[in-house]
Amino acid sequence: MQLVPQNHLQLIIEVAIILYAGMILLFNLAPISLGFVLFLCLLLGVIFNVIFGIDIISLFTSFGQQEYTHPFGPLALMTMITALAAINMMEDAGVDVRGLRGFLYLLIGGITIFGGLMHRSFLLLWLLGLFMGLIIISKSFRRESVLTLKRVMLFILIVIIAFGSLELVSRIFQMTILSPYLRITRIEENAIPSIKMVLKNTYLIGHNPSSSYWGDASQGFADGYISLPLSLILFFGFPLPIFYGILVSKKDIIDYMLPGIFGWAYDFGYLTLFFFLVWCLGIIILGFKLLQIYRSKREEGLKSYLGREAILIGSLTAFISQAIIGLFIVNRSINGTALLTFIFLSSLIVAHVVKIKEV
Repeated sequence: MQLVPQNHLQLIIEVAIILYAGMILLFNLAPISLGFVLFLCLLLGVIFNVIFGIDIISLFTSFGQQEYTHPFGPLALMTMITALAAINMMEDAGVDVRGLRGFLYLLIGGITIFGGLMHRSFLLLWLLGLFMGLIIISKSFRRESVLTLKRVMLFILIVIIAFGSLELVSRIFQMTILSPYLRITRIEENAIPSIKMVLKNTYLIGHNPSSSYWGDASQGFADGYISLPLSLILFFGFPLPIFYGILVSKKDIIDYMLPGIFGWAYDFGYLTLFFFLVWCLGIIILGFKLLQIYRSKREEGLKSYLGREAILIGSLTAFISQAIIGLFIVNRSINGTALLTFIFLSSLIVAHVVKIKEV
């Protein structure tokens, strides 16, 4: 494999290797105490509230929003679930965390409002992640499961109210960009033709070059429908086809209108999609295996890994939620900068392996 990536898939793999190596090194060098982890998560929670708030103000003032929820949404979820896990650990140790818990709930509420107003896909990812995170935390601390019929119905009701509120706000302020109904109609109008195009032109490896926007210039593989951040590619001057400006509308057929499984299948082929799904499943299984090890060490009285356990709970929850939304709802949630976030979350999970083996 050449060091300078010749296509988007090679760039994705190389960046993943670098992130994995760097995160493993960081986890073995940096002291990760529970107090530091909680402080950092609360600080990041404030920062995410600020940037999501600025973004939503820009949306209402037509000042040019940046759509931070795509790349930073899963990270915000990770920090809040990590903080919830850390607070539970402190509570088990007899620390009075009522004030911290109240502050954390305010941060969660702010992110829910600001991020939910910006993107419906983020709201799905966020609510699904909070729900799964609470389940994982309850299982990790052997508490009564939050998965009861009453709470499931409450969760569904919250989702309906959240999307109903978005529709109401969009009509009051005449901002169709906020409307979930508009998104549904757009998907209805564009998804079926897009699916037909993908299924008809996707091969075991790559796709039919003539079906790509690039036409005769297409290699029939890694044409840029799935990629890392455009700024990264431009900064290093990689010789890769990229979508920008008005061309983005050509990419949106796959990026916004289809789940990620169709995007990955079209750009890289069914075989690459298979290995990608195996990698996602492997990361999730590894994460739960590591959580079992951490729980056993905690129950044996070992306190030196509490910070790492909290991080693992948060990163695993965010990874699962992002995988579900990105692969099966909307490709944009695991494409571009969001794909870099996805790889980063997986590196946070894998990084625990080396340290555990040293114990």
